[in-house]
Amino acid sequence: MTTPPVAARIAGIDEVGRGCLAGPVFAAAVVLPAAHGLVGLKDSKALTERQRNHLSPKIQAVALDWAIGIATPEEIDAINILQATLLAMQRAVAALKQPPDLCLIDGSQQPAMPMPVRMVIGGDRVDPSIMAAAIVAKVARDAEMTRLDAQFPGYGLARHKGYGTPVHLKALREQGASVIHRMSFAPCAEAGVRAR
Repeated sequence: MTTPPVAARIAGIDEVGRGCLAGPVFAAAVVLPAAHGLVGLKDSKALTERQRNHLSPKIQAVALDWAIGIATPEEIDAINILQATLLAMQRAVAALKQPPDLCLIDGSQQPAMPMPVRMVIGGDRVDPSIMAAAIVAKVARDAEMTRLDAQFPGYGLARHKGYGTPVHLKALREQGASVIHRMSFAPCAEAGVRAR
């Protein structure tokens, strides 16, 4: 791969929600300026919810460009979680105001993109733009899961954000899966669909 020019627009991309039992998978693409001045960027999982909520609007304010892509639970069930994750990443990049010159993506699974892509293992720990993308995606998805908790009460979505915690698994066994659960995931399939 050729090295991008110094002034290249480089988008960091990361996803969140891949391992959840409920809700969509989110991806964010963030293009940071070289002198972004952001303090406290790190792996989103190493930050508290309060720290992420503090950083996300700051990232959006200083970014040259940013966007979010989503793949729904229905899409996850139809094409599998890996393909849905790659689709969310593609949608995030497509939603940028201007195509980046290079995409830096956390992980090893490469989505098809119309521009050069560089995979970065552990990228959310080493690259500021990927860290920023992870934080933006996490804050946006958490807000969506809190909204869905009001629409689908009884599962504790606002607390665990759709992950397979003991509380969530117990609720699935007791009341069955809702329409936002991923029926291709074993715990949801085993629980069956909640009576309407």
